[in-house]
Amino acid sequence: MRCRIKFLGALIAASLIGATAPSLAQTEPEAAATGQTVVVELNKVEQLDNACRAYLLFENGHSSRFEEFRLDLVLFDGEGVIARRIAVEAAPLRADRSVVKLFDLSDLQCESIDRVLLNDIGPCADEEGARQDCVDLVELRSRTNIEFFQ
Repeated sequence: MRCRIKFLGALIAASLIGATAPSLAQTEPEAAATGQTVVVELNKVEQLDNACRAYLLFENGHSSRFEEFRLDLVLFDGEGVIARRIAVEAAPLRADRSVVKLFDLSDLQCESIDRVLLNDIGPCADEEGARQDCVDLVELRSRTNIEFFQ
């Protein structure tokens, strides 16, 4: 009888631990699983005659469309000196969709860009006009040899 009570107590304790542990462990992965991020990927750069063309991939994991989404980017050369500051308008970003936007950086050689800082996102507003701080919503990636960071 005492053995059954110990077993039952251990079973209840294990089920309580199992019930609470996933909720604590899933806070970060759960946010990622719900897709509440906007991935901004520096996918490719190519040199044109007198400009560097950059391709940005935007993956909107939100269930709402962004009507305003402007990136404030700062480009640094290999010595850490600011080469240029630019604004990139990415809107509209459709809900649960991906899109590629490209822009030309005139009078700039691609090989001179070492790092790109996402300085800010503003304005940023959804389809209902609600403004928010979108910097926290963004995950940055780069498929180039250029570092893309916040």
